[in-house]
Amino acid sequence: MSKDNTSSNPAAKLWGGRFSEATDAFVERFTASVTFDQRMALEDIQGSLAHAQMLSEVGVLTEDEFRQIAGGLKGIAAEIEAGEFPWSVQLEDVHMNIEARLTDRIGATGKKLHTGRSRNDQVATDIRLWLRGRIDRIAAELTRLQSGLVELAEREADTIMPGFTHLQSAQPVTFGHHLLAWNEMLQRDFERLRDCRVRVNRSPLGAAALAGTSYPIDRARTAELLGFDAPTENSLDSVSDRDFAIEFCAFAALLLTHLSRASEELVLWASSQFDFIDLPDRFCTGSSIMPQKKNPDVPELVRGKTGRVNGHLVALLTLMKSQPLAYNKDNQEDKEPLFDAADTALDCLRAFADMVPALKAKRENMLAAAGKGFSTATDLADYLVRRGVAFRDAHEIVGQSVSFAIEQQKDLAELTLAQLRQFSDQIGEDVFEVLTLEGSVAARDHIGGTAPNQVRAACVRARELLGKR
Repeated sequence: MSKDNTSSNPAAKLWGGRFSEATDAFVERFTASVTFDQRMALEDIQGSLAHAQMLSEVGVLTEDEFRQIAGGLKGIAAEIEAGEFPWSVQLEDVHMNIEARLTDRIGATGKKLHTGRSRNDQVATDIRLWLRGRIDRIAAELTRLQSGLVELAEREADTIMPGFTHLQSAQPVTFGHHLLAWNEMLQRDFERLRDCRVRVNRSPLGAAALAGTSYPIDRARTAELLGFDAPTENSLDSVSDRDFAIEFCAFAALLLTHLSRASEELVLWASSQFDFIDLPDRFCTGSSIMPQKKNPDVPELVRGKTGRVNGHLVALLTLMKSQPLAYNKDNQEDKEPLFDAADTALDCLRAFADMVPALKAKRENMLAAAGKGFSTATDLADYLVRRGVAFRDAHEIVGQSVSFAIEQQKDLAELTLAQLRQFSDQIGEDVFEVLTLEGSVAARDHIGGTAPNQVRAACVRARELLGKR
């Protein structure tokens, strides 16, 4: 092997005692993770401080040794936060970079920090600490988005728009009711995220490489110091489990799926063909060739990023599917998908939380669209049923009425009483009360219905849930 292809002396590695040949330079770069796992540096220091404190409390380290290690680690944290830390690919990962720097700063005492632990339980702890922090930030953005949605829904509780099935006009609904449907999706996402956090918040620290350690460690103490609910139960599982990362990515994939569905509707509604809403200019861009264009780039990008997050979920599932217990180098590939899924979810939520409350409904356009497509046909059928007509017969009568209205190029509400009565003598003068859009939405006056007073009541309940977080 040529000198150019050879890394530093194996003795320079913190694990190099068993090796007689230096690592190939390409292999060193190929196997290193410090370029991406350094973002867990502060969590790594947090975990090391807790481990060192516990070691001093059980007598493995002296109080003076703990003070030296704690002072050194805090100094390193300051270097990292100031952007002055000398990261090295030769030291492979965030853990060995920090440990080597600690020894540089405080001498041989720094070499005692790793007593009773392994990089295997160390990295598992760091990821959980990092993800727990991201979960809390995502939960805050989810809450901000839902609060904005509920506020907008209440403001638009009386705004009538067409409700669709198969993207065909079906029945009139209120815009507030539609927005609260989005909120229900996000509420389930929040519950999944909260549930995921429970399983993230377990401490693997002390599981060591795979079998635990012979030192008299106190795992419950390090769990307490790090704010975990409890230590993990089995050392083999502790170092090899990435279920929590997969579960988070499953949450993120569902969240992005919901945001993508909302994005698709925003894109449609902002088009000149629908013209239901106005997106503020700050969330749109223009065309380099067509000066009239106002492109809904933010919702389009959120829609596009959904595929990216879905891919991360599949990547992690595939990563874990064939791994024997316990830790394997494969698990180095867990971080980039997880990091990007968390970053993408957070960014998309921030974009939506900023954008949604600023939407402006074009109420006249929505109302006019709701009046097309015979959206009150079901109300006419219900009217006939209340007058004693069997539903299937009522369905046929209304179908014939719609067919006639199409020939006349009129809506049902525009037909005369005589024209309607040719299909059923059960139709009376009061029929026009149910054929109005306002009458249609007001009639859905039950929990979960689109009636304006039900929308306002649902907003109250949604705020109560948000207030309990």
